[in-house]
Amino acid sequence: MRSEYTIPFVGLKNGKHSFDYTIDNAFFDMQAYDDFSKVQIAVHLEMTKKEQLLELDFHAKGIVEVPCDLSMELFDLDVDVNYQQIVKFGSTTETTDDDIIILPHGTHEVDVAQSIYELIVLTIPQKKIHPQVLDGTLQSDILEKLKQLAPKEDSNKDQQNDPRWDKLKDLL
Repeated sequence: MRSEYTIPFVGLKNGKHSFDYTIDNAFFDMQAYDDFSKVQIAVHLEMTKKEQLLELDFHAKGIVEVPCDLSMELFDLDVDVNYQQIVKFGSTTETTDDDIIILPHGTHEVDVAQSIYELIVLTIPQKKIHPQVLDGTLQSDILEKLKQLAPKEDSNKDQQNDPRWDKLKDLL
């Protein structure tokens, strides 16, 4: 399955080349990542081969099913992202730039699986809120319990002064 994401570029002519991938749960199982329930993403990769480098333009569009951080209800989160990456050739494979991959001289293929994985995973927001929670239409036992446990605003709190603060104000 890994070879599906490996592109042998040695035999390709300079210019643009297109590749399409269908990303599903099996792809994330291969990466040992299980934060998504259902994944349906189409990734279009346009690779521009030049003499000394490769330009990879990724476009991912689809949905992932994720749990809401407030209600734990599953919902479909839209994914629509573009990303560009440069592949250079050199003697060292270390780089401080996430947008540049350095492959050793003599390499004849590039594996894009890790780039696709990072593209999708980093697109998902850290805090995932169900759209119906935001518009107030989701009915859930968890949300009702959160409303009950929410701190009540005390209208007298603003009127009461804490004597400890009053003493500190006297120091000024």
